[in-house]
Amino acid sequence: MSKAYDVIVIGAGIIGACVGYELAKRGKRVLNVDKLAGAGLGSTSGSCAVIRLHYSTPDGVAMAREGYFYWLDWAKYLGVVDPTGMVNYINTGCLVMKTEKNHYLKNVIASLDALHVVYEELDAEGIRKLIPIVDTKQYGPPTLPDDPCFGQPSGEAIPGAVYIPESGMISDPKQSVHNVQVAGEHVGGEYLFNAEVTEILKKNGRCGGIKLSDGTVIAAPVVVNVAGPHSFQINRMAGVLEDMNIKTRPLKQEVCHVPAPEGFDYQNLGTLISDSDIGCYSRPEMGNHILIGSEDPECDTLEYIDDPDAYDTGFSEQWTTQVMREAQRIKNLRIPNQKSGLVDLYDASDDWIPIYDKSNLPGFYMAVGTSGNQYKNAPVVGVLMAELIDACENGHDHDHDPVRFTLHYIKRQCDIGFFSRRREINPDSSFSVIG
Repeated sequence: MSKAYDVIVIGAGIIGACVGYELAKRGKRVLNVDKLAGAGLGSTSGSCAVIRLHYSTPDGVAMAREGYFYWLDWAKYLGVVDPTGMVNYINTGCLVMKTEKNHYLKNVIASLDALHVVYEELDAEGIRKLIPIVDTKQYGPPTLPDDPCFGQPSGEAIPGAVYIPESGMISDPKQSVHNVQVAGEHVGGEYLFNAEVTEILKKNGRCGGIKLSDGTVIAAPVVVNVAGPHSFQINRMAGVLEDMNIKTRPLKQEVCHVPAPEGFDYQNLGTLISDSDIGCYSRPEMGNHILIGSEDPECDTLEYIDDPDAYDTGFSEQWTTQVMREAQRIKNLRIPNQKSGLVDLYDASDDWIPIYDKSNLPGFYMAVGTSGNQYKNAPVVGVLMAELIDACENGHDHDHDPVRFTLHYIKRQCDIGFFSRRREINPDSSFSVIG
């Protein structure tokens, strides 16, 4: 391929696709490249596709609140209908348990208030009225199943919860990326699959394009790293790691797929649950099932991966641990003999807040460290990165004067410096997938 582009986006997951789409809408000649055979086949396909508004910082809530409206207005945002089908937003509401670990949601409530997000504070009785099959005893802090105290209540009742009704999920995360690909191609963007990047090229002291494993050279003055769990490798190729105070690395995660308790329509009556008391989050799934993920409690050993192309993709004892923890909260939850769900990688930053930034290599940008909590923000990130790239390529010094822009729906200023690679670790972060 000898064609030159204005921008190359490395990655065709939901965030990479949205970045490419937004840049193409602005008249840029954009190419998304991905080492896999199609869009959305990487970490996005393993996403729980949760759309929720609670974060521990106002900036986090602002991004999620803005993104929520893009998903509600999905077809109009994309401006074209995907002939293979459009995804749907499914509203379930979200129940977040108060615990000592999350400071009884003090920061979350303040952040929700700052963005005028509707919520309801519930006591144990209120939780049971919302979901009758929930056990409201306190079990935390989480322990491992071999601990003699595992499964034994540590308190008569959970300290309470916050219920945010405007929360839910997207019907098919992989298909959502295809929707964006179709929209991107409609405005002139291009995609190249089965294309592994092996070198970030440099020309005249700045980024000059990429080289692929088959020797193909593709020229572009701007390259955006949106490579998910492979992002640290791309940053290493570009030689930009030394300039980053916040780093990223791949983290193995297991999500469990189990049947809901018999006699309760969890698919329609269940809700998203974030529960640091048992160390799990969960959501309803089609066919009256429940998906269960980990909030990575301190007692668990986190498995960071050196090579994202060579790791054990089988289920481990972590799968059983997560289901047993969820069974503390959901009465009569069945634990199948056959393990089902998925094993995938997060692209996790040091403080679980993403990096949306330039680098010390002119023309090389990054949208990395998106862990498991940025799917919902992808349309906003597309706009954010387009604003950042436009400003920096026109001479703005983002490192000393962070780029700001107005979020379309909520009319709030977004300071992109909040997501800087050079920031100090944010003490207000949850230091978990909750962000």
